[in-house]
Amino acid sequence: MRLTVLSPFLDRRHGTESCIIEQIERLAFHFGWEIHLYSQHVDDVRFLSPSHLPVEKKHHSIIWHRVPDIPGPHVLKYVWWLAANHALRWRDHVLNGLKGDAIYSPGINCLDADTIVVHIVFHEFVSRLSSELRLSRLPLKSWALILHRKIYYKLAMLLERKVYRDPHIRLIAVSTLVARQLKTHFNRTDVAIIPNAVDTLRFNPDTRLSTRDSRRRSFGYSDEEFVLLLIGNDWKKKGLDTLLRALPLLKDVPVRLLVVGSDDPNLYKMRLDETGLCDRVRFEGRSSDVLSFYAAADLYVGPSLEDAFGLPILEAMACGLPVIASAQAGVSELIQDGETGSILSDPCDYRKLASEIRKLYGDASLRRSMGLAASAYVQRFCSWDQNALRTKEFLELTSRERR
Repeated sequence: MRLTVLSPFLDRRHGTESCIIEQIERLAFHFGWEIHLYSQHVDDVRFLSPSHLPVEKKHHSIIWHRVPDIPGPHVLKYVWWLAANHALRWRDHVLNGLKGDAIYSPGINCLDADTIVVHIVFHEFVSRLSSELRLSRLPLKSWALILHRKIYYKLAMLLERKVYRDPHIRLIAVSTLVARQLKTHFNRTDVAIIPNAVDTLRFNPDTRLSTRDSRRRSFGYSDEEFVLLLIGNDWKKKGLDTLLRALPLLKDVPVRLLVVGSDDPNLYKMRLDETGLCDRVRFEGRSSDVLSFYAAADLYVGPSLEDAFGLPILEAMACGLPVIASAQAGVSELIQDGETGSILSDPCDYRKLASEIRKLYGDASLRRSMGLAASAYVQRFCSWDQNALRTKEFLELTSRERR
């Protein structure tokens, strides 16, 4: 099968993009599919062949058609991406006779996709985040960034209304939560559910524990300190505000917070100064060596306001790290509360969050049993091989229906 895949960029440092890499590598290598990837930037993808080089065996290959990029704000770059990938695909079809059996897109990257895998529903996300985006609640220097995000969210919602209501476009949700949102906002009752997964050979307790001491030393954490971890590129969405409200209630506990992602730490500097938490919170940029963060941590905390899935939570579970997850994260559907993790029913309830952190800090045996149970579950039921097989079967069915 020849599959066209659209994504502005692919790397293993971002959740959605790493998921697509895991899928297309298996579709190419295990099932012999011919993958034509239209993207602006690609990093760390196996079986990759640039489109301008001859490919002796099309099968077992991912052929990269580089889409030009432009500098500028994210909204402008996104609009350019929509137009540029469409133009390049049209050129390849007209001049080279290249036409795939299906177009597969993570999110809305075009208006002519056959199948879209939905990792976020902006209609739901914006409704939950509206109070957090009020300019009156934020320092003046962050207004430009927030206004830009509001414009992008408006554009995303406009495209959702056009694309997700089209019954000819098949939808895959990464969780039951997302499927319910698609039904609520767009009356889509035909959505397939294929949860994200984890590379269980890479993420496991043995690997995490083998590097724990060295990773903690590299971040400057002592054995006595209790390290909380939060990973994400939109920290408001990931619930960092709730977590920062909980920390002052834990001043008698040697808690340290490690926040990882590409968001702006300056948005939180005023709050950290006011609460005296500057020495307890450390911000780190994204890294391909994400295991180093799990190795250094004692507890993963994800009080997401809205999260279609929450891949870092599943990765932490695979590593045997105990987790606290928001009920508003799709991954919470895979957690048995109190056994394989702890579920925070209200992601804004910082008092309850502080109580859960305190309980797990004081009970090392609970942390260990919770982490081991979580890892055993993920290792058994959440592999990328299972995910890729289900995705393959769905795409083949969609292609047959089209024909």
